Amino acid sequence: MFSSFFRIPAGILLGAMTLLMFPNNANAMHIMEGFLPPVWALSWWVFFLPCLMLSIRKVKHLVANDSDKKVLLALCGAFIFVLSALKLPSVTGSCSHPTGVGLAVILFGLMVVPLLGGIVLLFQALLLAHGGLSTLGANGMSMAVIGPLVGYGVWVAANRLHCRKEIAVFLCAAGADLATYGVTSVQLGLAFPDPQLGLMASVSKFMGVFLLTQLPIAIAEGLLTVLIYEQLNQRGLLGATQGALR
Repeated sequence: MFSSFFRIPAGILLGAMTLLMFPNNANAMHIMEGFLPPVWALSWWVFFLPCLMLSIRKVKHLVANDSDKKVLLALCGAFIFVLSALKLPSVTGSCSHPTGVGLAVILFGLMVVPLLGGIVLLFQALLLAHGGLSTLGANGMSMAVIGPLVGYGVWVAANRLHCRKEIAVFLCAAGADLATYGVTSVQLGLAFPDPQLGLMASVSKFMGVFLLTQLPIAIAEGLLTVLIYEQLNQRGLLGATQGALR
């Protein structure tokens, strides 16, 4: 019964997601250009750059003389780009949207996502005015490093508990999505602590508002990721990723 629940027609689910996340404000962003104080923008870049370097090495190793992995990596990158471009204004200076990183985590492991996410965030900042160059380090840490790390942990735990594959895929994608916005809430709370109540009050405020829109988005993203995973599996395209999760 649970398996049949995940066989919702892809067109219906995509239509529902589009209605849910189509923005009223084209200027809504991840954390927008210039919104973070310079010290915080620079600090997040310092954390993100080593992750990006490690990811470049990992991707080079994966795609060496293997065209199948190149195609699947391109698919994962496109999936991240399209889903994270669907943005719903949520809190001043930021927005809610799916992340799409769960599929890459499931197929190739954690360390490919900083590069894929970094490329996506760069193109969105330059071409779509979505995010920014100064805040790319912060957005990269939330969407391409810590969010995927949580998703990877959920994926590994679900498989060790022998959960059904579609349940593990759903939990990984939804968990990575929610974790991304938990990190974004912390980033905004650190940059703008409440003058009277302090850091935790500010983080709780951002997280509480994000949760109103992000919870249904995370559920929708989890369902969509299950559909994509099942289609890849039915077409025998997952063999190229065997052994990638190390």
